[in-house]
Amino acid sequence: MNKYEKHKQICNKLNEIYKAKNHDYGDSFGETFEKLGIISAVTRISDKVNRLQTLCKKESKVEDETILDTLHDLANYSIMTIIEVEGEDETK
Repeated sequence: MNKYEKHKQICNKLNEIYKAKNHDYGDSFGETFEKLGIISAVTRISDKVNRLQTLCKKESKVEDETILDTLHDLANYSIMTIIEVEGEDETK
C-alpha cells in the first residue's frame, strides 16, 4: 500500500472513531468550543500532547491508551477544531 492509500485508510479510521465518540459523548467538543472559543480546543490538544509525551517516556497501564490512540485523538481534535473555526467564519 502506498502512502496516499495509507493516508486515506487512516482518515477513514479517524472518521469511524469520530462517529463512535460523538455517539457515546455527544458533541461536547463543539459545545465547549461554542462557549469558550479556540482556547477550549487548544486545551484539549495540549492535554493529548502531554499524554503523548508521557506515553513516550513510560509504558501505559491503561490498555486502550496507546501512542497510536493518542495520535488518532490528536488528529481528530485538529480536524474538529478546523470544523469549528470554519463554522465561526461562516457565521460572520
